[in-house]
Amino acid sequence: MNSERYAFMTSYLARLFIVSMLALGGVVPQAHAAYRGQIDADVNAALYRFDREIGGARDLVAQAAGVLVFPSVVKAGVGIGGEYGEGALLRGGRTAGYYNIVSASIGFQLGVQVRTVIICFMTEEALWSFRHTHGWKIGVDGSVTLITVGVGGSIDTNQIKSPVVGFILDQKGLMYNLTLEGSKISRINP
Repeated sequence: MNSERYAFMTSYLARLFIVSMLALGGVVPQAHAAYRGQIDADVNAALYRFDREIGGARDLVAQAAGVLVFPSVVKAGVGIGGEYGEGALLRGGRTAGYYNIVSASIGFQLGVQVRTVIICFMTEEALWSFRHTHGWKIGVDGSVTLITVGVGGSIDTNQIKSPVVGFILDQKGLMYNLTLEGSKISRINP
């Protein structure tokens, strides 16, 4: 099986699995991508929360060449898991494109989890590479350094040396010991 077909099947199966899990759980998502206005509103709300909860977040976002925000990434699994979310890439505070994030996993897992993923491209080169790679896969096409700070902590933008940094937040705040490795990010047209 060629790599494009494999990637399509993996993406399709992850979406199918997540939709099935959510339907079984009583939550039925829209069958198509959310409208641009809704994605933009959710992205703005996620950035507001990020700024409010994490000191230095506003400065980091201002320094970034681009910020990719997935306000609601749903992860579901019963043995086999999948993850899906939609968001937008911002440049200079304006939407520069819409994207989805998809991943699949095998291993012990049970339940549904919702989290926010924010990825900051700190250099123009890193952003260019992301925007010019169809189906950008974390860990293959580029690495994302996940940043963690303690409760009430703040980001020291002078200490960030990685060209791409990421943050994962749940309902309680910044999450630890997680990875985005293997997640695939693709441009969409909602």
